Amino acid sequence: MPSVPVAQLQDYVGKELGRSDWLTIDQARINQFADCTGDHQFIHVDPEKAKRTPFGGTIAHGFLSLSLIPMLMEDIMLMPEGLKMAVNYGLDSVRFIQPVKVDSRVRLVVTLTDANEKNPSQWLLKARAVLEIEGQEKPAYIAEPLTLCFV
Repeated sequence: MPSVPVAQLQDYVGKELGRSDWLTIDQARINQFADCTGDHQFIHVDPEKAKRTPFGGTIAHGFLSLSLIPMLMEDIMLMPEGLKMAVNYGLDSVRFIQPVKVDSRVRLVVTLTDANEKNPSQWLLKARAVLEIEGQEKPAYIAEPLTLCFV
């Protein structure tokens, strides 16, 4: 996780911070997410029935792809130097553009959009996170995750 002095955080606002490695979304991951959340809708877990849909097969849960943000951002997101702890502060917005089909490869593109000192020694960072699908023009989603950093 790259870090910079807090005085330099504003220098990165509006800049792309990077792209994650590609990650394959396989059926095993989709099934595990279904088990964790109790969402066993056929479009996610029944390949035979899902073949008869316009998607032609199973798709990842939207919230599965969204839940990948912390992992995919880990080596990209800029943090203030002296970081003691960072916590998920929520999302300002999320738009699911298209589904992630089983066995697709995805990667996250992260741009820092805001950095503000919320309280003394607490910085709120806002990013634009776009989940690209390999070979697709449109992304899976565009989200605005918020991270509260304690320094």
